[in-house]
Amino acid sequence: MRNIYTIFIAAMALLAACTVNDVRQQAASSCEYASYFDILADSAVVAISPFDGSRDTVLVRRPLSRIICMSSTNVACLSAIGADSLVAAVSGAGYLAKLPYEGVPDIGYEAALDYEKILEIKPDLLVTYVVSGAEPQYITKLRSLGVPVLVLHDHLENHPLARAEYVRLFGALTGRMEQADSVFDFVKERYEILADSVKDNSRVKVLLNIPYADAWYIPGAENYMSQLVRDAAGEVLGAEAGASKSRVISLEDAYNLSRNADIWLNPGHCRTRSQLEAVHQLFPSFGPLANGRPIYNNTLRTTPEGGNDFWESGAVRPDLILEDLIQVFHSDGCRNLNYYFRLED
Repeated sequence: MRNIYTIFIAAMALLAACTVNDVRQQAASSCEYASYFDILADSAVVAISPFDGSRDTVLVRRPLSRIICMSSTNVACLSAIGADSLVAAVSGAGYLAKLPYEGVPDIGYEAALDYEKILEIKPDLLVTYVVSGAEPQYITKLRSLGVPVLVLHDHLENHPLARAEYVRLFGALTGRMEQADSVFDFVKERYEILADSVKDNSRVKVLLNIPYADAWYIPGAENYMSQLVRDAAGEVLGAEAGASKSRVISLEDAYNLSRNADIWLNPGHCRTRSQLEAVHQLFPSFGPLANGRPIYNNTLRTTPEGGNDFWESGAVRPDLILEDLIQVFHSDGCRNLNYYFRLED
């Protein structure tokens, strides 16, 4: 769920948007990992574009009480700091693994937003995301209607702790910085302890993904998923060194990589080895399937509509994902996994 709507804003008196060029204050709190936001001394929250470096500032006159979330990760951040009740509406409620409360309004998706409902809600802020440097038409329209919009780029952060650090941004928006700092500090410390515990282990070779729309994507070595695998003492086979973007490989390339794989992760919709074998006629000859090596999927907690808690609460709790991967890579028997399960026949 990465969709959310905005509302008519009488709260523009409470929130004012401007560019960072208009803000002269020193940063009150610099981010440890995140690259695309900052928090300034005057209670301003700054979103930084990874596309052109432009900076968009929201001045928080008072803690916000009605926030529309277009992304499930926004809801997870608010939930982590005990601010579920501030979620005024969401985009794609069926994709949420954890609804903040029963009856939360669903405003639809970018191309089909319910603008009337958004205006009725009168949100203090609508938080959304983009996938390119061009501003989508729905954001332009929302702003023209007086709805305050903040565009975040947490999904483009490459380090797992960078994504988790966005809990602090929501702490600043809601007046819960103490809770947010506590959550982030706990997650960071636990993540670093876990990573340190396996830093001397032999690297596990990992085959990742299956074809999506006939294209098999392998993340670059600096990508979010590759970083998680590396911190668990693993190596994503075929990951391009120094790159964060994913690249497409051929089925033949994937087969060759699979011959060296100790484990196969994240095989799409598949929940059994038989299902995976049926995806393509060549799959039964792929290393982990042919040799009986373990295959794990990150879809333990999903919704009927296709939402996946790995991408929701997992964004705030990468320590739990890392804990899973360390068990999967380095333990004979995995118990009480948070997001992963083993594919069986």
